[in-house]
Amino acid sequence: MAKRDTQILEIVTSEKKVEVAQLAERLGVSTVTMRKDLDALQARGLVVREHGYAMLANPNDVGGRLAYHFAEKRLIARRAAAIVADGGTIMVESGSCCALLARELADSGKTVTIITNSAFIANYVRDAANVTVVLLGGTYQRDSQVMVGPLVRTCAQEFYVDQLFVGTDGWIDGVGFTNADQMRADAVRSMAEAASEVVVLTESEKFGHHSAMPLRLTGKRVTLVTDDGIGSEWRASVERLGIGICCAS
Repeated sequence: MAKRDTQILEIVTSEKKVEVAQLAERLGVSTVTMRKDLDALQARGLVVREHGYAMLANPNDVGGRLAYHFAEKRLIARRAAAIVADGGTIMVESGSCCALLARELADSGKTVTIITNSAFIANYVRDAANVTVVLLGGTYQRDSQVMVGPLVRTCAQEFYVDQLFVGTDGWIDGVGFTNADQMRADAVRSMAEAASEVVVLTESEKFGHHSAMPLRLTGKRVTLVTDDGIGSEWRASVERLGIGICCAS
């Protein structure tokens, strides 16, 4: 994604609703160019343009969340994509960092197979001939566009991969990563059973929050990929649970 697109997302995320003409002036481009930029971002589900204004897409779905801390998420996704082998098969759970990982792999030209429970991710990389997507079955959650429930476990049992990439909603010291949704947390656990390593992708800001559902990744090799804003206290908390850390910069 172009640098100007990132600047647009940062402004819209901060101000929620911005005039298109004002955006164009601030970024030093014509309104025609700005409308084209916004149309492209709207096509990717990141913003909505209407009546001369630009605003974020629905913050409750993956497309809306992609715009929040976009620059940090893209760096994290890039760092994670670097550890995926050309010709490899991976599992990818739902989430904005995970969606950007899939997009990075699509744009990298690597030949990869992505096994996922995310309908959003399957659609997000549908234009990439180098990516084969296997969509796990289950009960469809509309906002998150993800499959959950017993069928996810049944389908995941048919595979075994080196890496499962997942997102998280927060962290509890001494417990580990957490999720706000019980069904999605259970889907992560089911998919983790089919992977040698679980790679958690999240911005460092998430360490200031926690949710009610622990992911319970005990017994698995776990690696965290985050931005370099993670504080020393949180880093120590992660390392105490035997989790490796990679910082994107």
